[in-house]
Amino acid sequence: MKQASLGFIGLGVMGAPMCRNLALKSGREVIGFDVRTKPPEGVAPAGSVGELAARSQTIFLSLPGEAEIREVLWQIPLDKTVVDCSTAPVSLARELATRYASFADAPVARTRQAAIEGTLSIMVGASRELYARIEPLLRCMGSDVTHCGAPGAGQAVKLLNNMVLSVTVLALAEALAVAKASGAVDATLLFETLAKGSADSFALRNHGMKALLPEQHPEKAFSVRYMLKDMTYALELARSAGLELQGAGTAHRLLAESVALGLGDAYHTAILEAVRKHS
Repeated sequence: MKQASLGFIGLGVMGAPMCRNLALKSGREVIGFDVRTKPPEGVAPAGSVGELAARSQTIFLSLPGEAEIREVLWQIPLDKTVVDCSTAPVSLARELATRYASFADAPVARTRQAAIEGTLSIMVGASRELYARIEPLLRCMGSDVTHCGAPGAGQAVKLLNNMVLSVTVLALAEALAVAKASGAVDATLLFETLAKGSADSFALRNHGMKALLPEQHPEKAFSVRYMLKDMTYALELARSAGLELQGAGTAHRLLAESVALGLGDAYHTAILEAVRKHS
């Protein structure tokens, strides 16, 4: 018996390679839709969200944020299985879990290259039954798939991951700014030596070495605007728990300043320019 088709909405920087891997590895027909781009090779196109929903039972989302998710979901019937791979507020995931019979939040971490290679880390909030059903599909896109708990738990882990990353990138940007402004140490030597000690991290080896140090902050990557959005959601979660976070609050403020400097579409490491503004 032929298995039901899968739908994938949102074919951007991360969504397109995720959708392609799902089509290549799942053995299922995958139907894709995006308002701006055509589906990747091997993915059947849909003319609208409504058409995609009519042709598929399990639907994956990879959208910029809460507004886009809400705009799409009113067109998807409540009896469908929805797997939201976007990064969105915990409160939204919990709300959607009360509306849909089968809903999982499954935001992703790591780089676009990881999305291309199918080696993303995917953090899932879902019932145990739904997780067991969708885990094989998620493993088409990620090498690390973690059941974090009930709906909303995946988003919580993803937001806190990005919060830690953003604060770390800010610390690296400040260290780089001090090294260059003071002339006390060569910036390349600084980062290479930090990588040998207790300050070593994924952020240092990737965001530090590959973007901060050469001061390359390309567009069409994970942007300042997207990181600001994620930090806003993380701070909302903290405030809902009665916490005011100081380090994350500073990173949020400097990301907002980076947007004001016209760097909203640049790679999120462009926060370096906001650090310099205060030097």
